[in-house]
Amino acid sequence: MEANICYFCLHELHLLPHEFLALPRRERAFVIAAANIRAEREKKQQQEARRAAKSGKAGKGRRTGRR
Repeated sequence: MEANICYFCLHELHLLPHEFLALPRRERAFVIAAANIRAEREKKQQQEARRAAKSGKAGKGRRTGRR
């Protein structure tokens, strides 16, 4: 898990892994909590987008253009 957090810090916060690991314990805990909250929020958004895509396709049916 720590590797995932270091990856997040590197790409999102532009903080090198050794800089993250050098932070005081409370600051590292805050960064980890913030990363977890963001991951949960992104997961919810993905699920909502999937539901919206499914519901948009489900009710329309297939149209061939013929009468």
